Amino acid sequence: LPTGLSQWFPALEVLDVSGTGLAELGAELLALPRLHTLLAKNNRLGGPGSLPKGLGQAPLGRSLRVLNLSGNRFAEVPPALLGLRGLQSLSLGGNRLHGIPPDIQELRSLEFLYLGGNFITSIPPELANLPSLNYLVLCDNKIQSIPPQLAQLHSLRSLSLHNNLLTYLPREIINLVHLEELSLRGNPLVVRFVRDLTYNPPSLQELAGRTIKTRNVPYAPSDLPENLVRYLSLASNCPNPKCGGVYFDSCVRQIKFVDFCGKYRLPLMHYLCSPECSSPCSSASQSSTSQSESDSEDEASVAARRMQKVLLG
Repeated sequence: LPTGLSQWFPALEVLDVSGTGLAELGAELLALPRLHTLLAKNNRLGGPGSLPKGLGQAPLGRSLRVLNLSGNRFAEVPPALLGLRGLQSLSLGGNRLHGIPPDIQELRSLEFLYLGGNFITSIPPELANLPSLNYLVLCDNKIQSIPPQLAQLHSLRSLSLHNNLLTYLPREIINLVHLEELSLRGNPLVVRFVRDLTYNPPSLQELAGRTIKTRNVPYAPSDLPENLVRYLSLASNCPNPKCGGVYFDSCVRQIKFVDFCGKYRLPLMHYLCSPECSSPCSSASQSSTSQSESDSEDEASVAARRMQKVLLG
């Protein structure tokens, strides 16, 4: 970077030095108190001294909001970046990263994290400690599993995991209730997804509620306390067409593999009222055109809409 940059442009807010062949970013950056966007894509950054010392403590460390270092030669996330506490967007795609440091959790203001196109094999659970993260891009890596802690990313809107080595997803992923985009293409997903699911027996209250609902026992709001009337209104119909039962809090969670675009099969969670319902519901042949299969597809579609939008190519 040119000497005297901070003297020439003391009010500089956006700096783009992408594709200029830079091997290091000089100390001149540290004295730019208003710089909030730094784009340094497609350079030769990544060696010792690529980033100026004291980055997190300088005025730039407090003002910077967007940093794009994609298409460089970083083999690890530079420790200096972890001091940029006001950073909202960080892009390190197309580098040579083999991992994500647990200290990534220090970037508490991060909303957008792009780490696609690297050699990352695992995700640290600490990544879940980013309360403002909306977009997480981990595509085109070598990731084999997703830590269940990622379900704590309650602000997450988009999760890109395509072209990895995933053979299953943690069942906790369904807790990402605000997720709008989920990209899974190019992964060897298999049914091992929910091998360890358990079933909690229904309570006496639930058993009573199921009896009232399945036998159509008449009642009026004046017949029961308000909390019980409200409880009975929360009954969910079992999606197994051969059952006709209901459930409240106790259910069996299973995976239904759903066809998308006639090519991809995506594992989605569905709920049954008891373990006895699992066999009839899952035994339908893929080639069957029976009403049972049709109802199962309807249920799967409801589950798919919960994700709202699934990106599969």
